[in-house]
Amino acid sequence: MNDAVSIAAAVRESRLSAVEVAQTALKCITQRKELNCFTAITDDSALQDAQQIDRAIALGNNPGSLAGVPFAVKNLYDVAGITTLAGAKINAENPPASQDATAVAKLKQAGAVLVGTLNMDEYAYGFVTENAHYGATHNPHDVNRVAGGSSGGSAAAVAADLVPLTLGTDTNGSIRVPAAFCGVFGLKPTYGRLSRAGVTLFSSSLDHVGPFARSVRDIATVFDVLQGYDDRDPVCTQRSPELCLPQLNRGIENLRIAIAGDYFTKGAEPEAIEAVEQVAQALDITEYITIPEAQRARAAAFLITSCEGANLHMEKLRTRSQDFDFATRDRFLAGALIPSHWYIQAQRFRRWFRDRVREIFQRVDIILAPTTPCFAPLIGQKTMILDGEEILIRPHLGLFTQPLSFIGLPVLSVPIHRSGSLPLGVQLIAAPYNEALILQVAATLEAKGNISTYTS
Repeated sequence: MNDAVSIAAAVRESRLSAVEVAQTALKCITQRKELNCFTAITDDSALQDAQQIDRAIALGNNPGSLAGVPFAVKNLYDVAGITTLAGAKINAENPPASQDATAVAKLKQAGAVLVGTLNMDEYAYGFVTENAHYGATHNPHDVNRVAGGSSGGSAAAVAADLVPLTLGTDTNGSIRVPAAFCGVFGLKPTYGRLSRAGVTLFSSSLDHVGPFARSVRDIATVFDVLQGYDDRDPVCTQRSPELCLPQLNRGIENLRIAIAGDYFTKGAEPEAIEAVEQVAQALDITEYITIPEAQRARAAAFLITSCEGANLHMEKLRTRSQDFDFATRDRFLAGALIPSHWYIQAQRFRRWFRDRVREIFQRVDIILAPTTPCFAPLIGQKTMILDGEEILIRPHLGLFTQPLSFIGLPVLSVPIHRSGSLPLGVQLIAAPYNEALILQVAATLEAKGNISTYTS
């Protein structure tokens, strides 16, 4: 299966029917059940929606920019007629959603065809998608390894060529970490730029929605479709949409690009650092910048996440703690015990950190950094050795992603892979609302052959 833009072009030109495309996707999903990407498959509605696309084309109507493109969403997006699990056993008792999340509705309006919902860590609290209730999602490049999390099903489904396009969410790295481990593109936009209406939140001041895809133009196309004010999400920006797809080929000659030094060059396997150097060499970049107090930013992000997550689920923690995934429950309970003045102090530091990073973006346009400190760990693996020190895996996979989402910066994780090796990711980071610049750099790297999706 090609990328989403190619599929939509073929459907619009009647070289392929939307029904044929949907049938192929559904067949692939069935053949790769061992990956455990999907929690629900919407066969009937997918084929009905595909038939409507074909009828619209036959009548000469515009079927949309994503005509006939199969897509799937992390199971914390509301899909009308399906219970929104958010990876939780408790939520399976809820009634089905009565309407689609805004992002789902927008993709359908653009002609995309929903084929199912995807596995994740419970309540989006994790980096591995080893869900105690619904099982682990396996990495398509090595089924003994994790797909990353919490949007593991979303990344693995694209990497396994089941669908060309999925949606996930990112609080501390939950789009970027699985994108890196699975070798696909994953975009975390600016905080508040895309509507989260109809999405189960985890830590509201950190939650973002965003796409996974196989090409830069797919990411740009979906991002453009999803932009726009939504009064159903109180943090959604009222800025007018700025289309990125028409800007992809503007070139990057005038962009100031630098590499994140210090904190972002330590505590990682050599291959993760080399991946950044590989991208820097391709762009002829040698300048390093220092993001001050990144380690403290990560600690503050941990603290805010724990407090906000625990507060959101306090009632269920009191009455049904035995029904939580043990890994999620214990962290929520710890978050409930954090003194309130710690949370307030973390929010104060957040403003200071945002202002310091804003000063850096007066001097540079794009910053490069590793996405993860390592390759995808084995499923069930508890610890790893980094810099000669044995550390817990789960909390450390967001080492390089947490300081950036902490202040809502837009970041694209681009896939890097070498022959015979598992994929890694490199983060392209910009100032808020500069997704277009990130995508221009990514498009340049993709055109040079320096980055590409790693399907398996």
